[in-house]
Amino acid sequence: MRGLSAPRQVLDDIGLSLVFFTRLRLPSSDFGDRSLADAIWAAPFAGLAVAIIGALVYAIAAVFGLATAPAAALTLAATMLVTGCLHEDGLSDIADGFWGGRTRDRKLEIMRDSRIGAYGAAALGLSLLIRWSALSELTGPGHVVLALLAAHAGSRGLFGAFMHLLPPARSDGLSANAGSVTTETAIIGAALGAVALLALGLGGAIAALILLGLVFAGFRALCLSQIGGQTGDTIGALQQLGEIAVLLVASVCLS
Repeated sequence: MRGLSAPRQVLDDIGLSLVFFTRLRLPSSDFGDRSLADAIWAAPFAGLAVAIIGALVYAIAAVFGLATAPAAALTLAATMLVTGCLHEDGLSDIADGFWGGRTRDRKLEIMRDSRIGAYGAAALGLSLLIRWSALSELTGPGHVVLALLAAHAGSRGLFGAFMHLLPPARSDGLSANAGSVTTETAIIGAALGAVALLALGLGGAIAALILLGLVFAGFRALCLSQIGGQTGDTIGALQQLGEIAVLLVASVCLS
């Protein structure tokens, strides 16, 4: 087990997570011998960066007098731009594969197809609509930054545990090549994600944690029944579901 034994490893893992999960680039791309499985605990830091950029866009929109609805739309656009729609792509692929294929192999084949089908388009449209409507309910940049921090960091805190508890569904691909996630790594990532939920207040954090737990358990069972494990697409879809869950709680707690 390769844990976090030095400050350099911590910085390498944060840098690797930022570069992998966002379009942000760092002056150096030398992360030692750290793998994605080693660095997955730091995924909430990538979520933190995405949240800050989204909140800045919302704040600028508010300065220019935009109403909450268009400001929320611009905020979503900024978060999607900075991630390259990485997780949205996973959600649409999962929807097309799980509901468009009859057999496990056919589902995995559809998930690898770059084309988007009706199920994928519908899932993506619903994700955007729900996230936009939840952000539109918030009053002011202060509440928006809290909601974004909780949603983006909290949802990414699930990644390590998901990869630890489910085997790769393929012998190749992103998930299989990432390596195995240790229990320690999964716990650290989940703990960081849980701490981020405190941006919603204690009551909101508890509600969001319960809802994330239900989402995690339900989606894990679905992935096992559909394809027998996890892929990079399932991790992206999990992020989208988690983000939606936390934003819904935020729309109640902060509106």
